[in-house]
Amino acid sequence: MERGIQPEISAAAFGVALLLLTVIVVYLHAAIQSRNKFKRWPAYRSVFWISGVFFIAVSLIGPLANQAHHNFIAHMSTHLLIGMLSPLLLVLASPMTLLFRSLSVASARKVTRFLKSRPVYLLSHPFTAATLNIGGLFLLYRTDLFFLMHEHILLYGLVHFHLLAAGYLFTASIIYIDPVAHKASFQLRAIVLVAALAAHGILSKLIYASPPQTVPKSEAETGGMLMYYGGDAIDAVLITIFCYQWFVFARPRLTVQKNG
Repeated sequence: MERGIQPEISAAAFGVALLLLTVIVVYLHAAIQSRNKFKRWPAYRSVFWISGVFFIAVSLIGPLANQAHHNFIAHMSTHLLIGMLSPLLLVLASPMTLLFRSLSVASARKVTRFLKSRPVYLLSHPFTAATLNIGGLFLLYRTDLFFLMHEHILLYGLVHFHLLAAGYLFTASIIYIDPVAHKASFQLRAIVLVAALAAHGILSKLIYASPPQTVPKSEAETGGMLMYYGGDAIDAVLITIFCYQWFVFARPRLTVQKNG
């Protein structure tokens, strides 16, 4: 694997760290403002947010991120962190709810109208989100994109932004932590979730059997297994939350039917 963009990545590390630190400060400031105007913002949601941003930082700067440029196992570790674990933690931090609490009534109404718009509906639909998330991974690992992103720093940044954004979008479309303008049924979300998990597993096996360009066979085998089992561990949390939400949603109906 080439190391051509290593110096550029190192030069950008300070900017990335500053940006991520700003994201944490803005969230915490909004949490304090929320406490002053409404009830206390749950501390565990702030912990989720800080943890999610921390794992983004681990994926983009520092020793593991540097190693990921020339070692596929390290790369796959960052893939799991920025594409799966961080999005899950950020969704659990409920940032949209905090945003609504921080905005004025007029601004909140504008945001609400935007979230109810047709483009947002299409983009946040579980099928669209899963396609962007899993489709992007197939594009990354089954084309020359994986090789090219290590040659061009802008492409490297765009790929990682996509991993994070698509991962967040997919997670948020499966488990509704924040208010949602257009809710998909549990049945539809369950079908999309199962299909996405199956596609993720298939891709990990393809990587194991047929490595991306420039990746040594031994690293691809270990990276493929890490993607398969590591992804399953994070998905287990996602499935648990989804099933709990479905149980809570269905429980009153079961009680009514039983009493009827």
